[in-house]
Amino acid sequence: MIVEKFPSEFLRAKSVLGSLEQAGFEAYFVGGCVRDLLLSKPIHDVDIATSAYPAEVKKIFRRTVDVGIEHGTVLVLQRGGSYEVTTFRTEGKYQNYRRPESVSFVRSLEGDLQRRDFTINALAMNRIGEITDLFAGQGDLEKKLLRAVGEACERFNEDALRMMRAFRFVSQLGFAIEEETYQAIVSQISLLEEISTERIQVEFLGMMVGEFRNKGLKAFIETDAFLYVPVLSEDHRDALLKLLELPDELIYTRSQVWALIAYFLKFSKEEFKHFLREWKESRTNSKEAQLVLKCLKKREKGFWTKEELYHTGLTYALLTEELLQLIFRRGEAQRVKEEFAQLAIKSRSEIVVRGGDLQRELKRSPGEWLGDMLFKIESAIVNGDLLNDYSAIIDFLTQLEGEL
Repeated sequence: MIVEKFPSEFLRAKSVLGSLEQAGFEAYFVGGCVRDLLLSKPIHDVDIATSAYPAEVKKIFRRTVDVGIEHGTVLVLQRGGSYEVTTFRTEGKYQNYRRPESVSFVRSLEGDLQRRDFTINALAMNRIGEITDLFAGQGDLEKKLLRAVGEACERFNEDALRMMRAFRFVSQLGFAIEEETYQAIVSQISLLEEISTERIQVEFLGMMVGEFRNKGLKAFIETDAFLYVPVLSEDHRDALLKLLELPDELIYTRSQVWALIAYFLKFSKEEFKHFLREWKESRTNSKEAQLVLKCLKKREKGFWTKEELYHTGLTYALLTEELLQLIFRRGEAQRVKEEFAQLAIKSRSEIVVRGGDLQRELKRSPGEWLGDMLFKIESAIVNGDLLNDYSAIIDFLTQLEGEL
């Protein structure tokens, strides 16, 4: 097969292949970028593989960065962008079901492709669009099948994370897992215990935000993969299965993913904090997820009050509405946008008086009273009981003075 029309991402990178070929080496676009090109999907990253060794690549290009030179990868900087150029390689025996003990650079494209995870990722394309397909990956693309390269059990025993990658690809592409590959996952799934939580988290979140989330999640549950990730256990199986009853509508953020899981698993506030810690989430991401869950539970009981909408902010209110729509089919994103737009202020910084103004008008020194007064002014403005006007606020302040 020859690809005749190149997306701009490939056109900009063709000069890199050309330079390598002019120096006497082979060079190809490889992996996911070729797969996505054949599927007419957006191209995110263009990866290049070559028979040139890292030192040889660095001699050919004026500007390079050693981003992973021990594994054969050199970042080539060009005017049109930056491109990872990796030497053809084979890998030695794997340790801890994740990393090869050694990497050997080779001149053979075939040796490089046969170490890859799935046939649809073991594709290469040269500068003129000729496809090299040694493992029938194009046929699997047409059949919408995810098949391991070579012996499936061996691939997963080499790198157990590939099983989580399988679920992510199913979710993103809508493919089915080929039977032998599926059975290999079932037999090897306990090896996930050997993989770091951080790496599992990346693939799990990728699965949950895929266009075909339910297909990936179904495989994740039915293969018992969920038993080998943090916190989840057999007690959670039924709750996880209920997630499959939701429509296959996109989830956009990690905070929505975590909040959705916590909602269905009925986590308490402390249980959710523990869950997020075990999944190695950052403090910032954890706070965002907890806020979305809190808003979702609040929103179940009724529409936002002005103060709730103001303090939550438009971004998180809309994230909540998206989840409400997904779970209950009654999100009101447009109404939220309209009501937020009608708020008298969107933040405290918009109030026309400052703390110094209050001190001067009341002839008082700074103290706890100042924060209390600003809060009351802010609340009154948000609820429509007070105009955001200096004179009106001072009059309001005078009325409240007796309460201080």
